[in-house]
Amino acid sequence: MRRRLPNALVLVRIALIPIIIGLVLAAESRAGLRLLATVLAVVASVTDLLDGYLARRWDVTSMLGAFLDTTADKLLVSGLLVALVAVGHASPWAAFIIIARELVVMGLRGLAAMDGTFIPPSIWGKIKATLQFIAIPMAIARLPVELAGLYLDEWAMWLAALAALLSGWDYFRGFWLLHPDRAEA
Repeated sequence: MRRRLPNALVLVRIALIPIIIGLVLAAESRAGLRLLATVLAVVASVTDLLDGYLARRWDVTSMLGAFLDTTADKLLVSGLLVALVAVGHASPWAAFIIIARELVVMGLRGLAAMDGTFIPPSIWGKIKATLQFIAIPMAIARLPVELAGLYLDEWAMWLAALAALLSGWDYFRGFWLLHPDRAEA
């Protein structure tokens, strides 16, 4: 049971992705659907924290689990950002910055792996993920609270985009330090 629970949590997160996206797209004027989408987005975010924690605590980490976890995170964040842009609850630019960062970092990790090296995660990646998993449910809920002309969820999303830029730069810097010849090409 212990060995399988972290991967099962990742699979639950993956299964929730199309459900949450569908609810976001259908919830425009339906408060109940928006609330359900928000709750499920929070549940998906919690499974992201819980699966890694349990895998490390129980010493059942695996390559498959790490791959599934990373893939689930990218699918969840990218899918929900696209849906939020579609319903007008997220800035296309903030979404672009966050999704582009994910693609660039994935590419850098792939290039590093081709040489048998690993770019370690940084605190900026953790900050970025935390801000995303706060901003996205806030954007789904879209509480009518404004500060300086933006909804609170918009401020949170821009903070997540800023953290994505800083995290992306940190990964690029790590790649550069490991591969100075490739970074200049």
